[in-house]
Amino acid sequence: MRLINKIVFVSVALFFILGIYAYAADVAKIGIVDFRKILEESNTGKSGRAEIKKQGEKMEADLKKRGAEIDEMKKKYDKEAMVANKDARDEKERELQIKYIDFKNLEKKYTSEIKKLQSDFFISLKNEVDLIVAEIGKKDDYQIIIEKNEAGVFYSPASADITDRIIQKLNTKPAPKSVK
Repeated sequence: MRLINKIVFVSVALFFILGIYAYAADVAKIGIVDFRKILEESNTGKSGRAEIKKQGEKMEADLKKRGAEIDEMKKKYDKEAMVANKDARDEKERELQIKYIDFKNLEKKYTSEIKKLQSDFFISLKNEVDLIVAEIGKKDDYQIIIEKNEAGVFYSPASADITDRIIQKLNTKPAPKSVK
């Protein structure tokens, strides 16, 4: 009886040990994607960033122009304040304050617009990349594909990085439409 128990025990132990080795033989295929690199090196990323920069420069030029107008008004006000009567000074001061408030509101609006443009572009690019990653993952039987910067990946072998493949696929797509 003891011999049978030993044989059964050894058989079960071997079954589990061999089962673990058989499972371990199927190595998980893991991919790493560097979204920052895609943003910097893909045609879509470059053109989107260039368009946002162009819009930002336009807005900045407009703000500089309006700021110069306010400065000019302020200089004119300072010159005329000494000789003008109180009602005229108050009127000019009110106009100057209104211009300044309008300038600050426009500045906030432009900042908000740039942030929205950046956000919309980022989301659009991320969605495109997600589709490509899913396609590559299914095609090449990846068990998991991790975003390098989001997942806190400290080290990954270069062979696991599929970023260049994604950039190549992204660059084959038609040029993106204007951001605005």
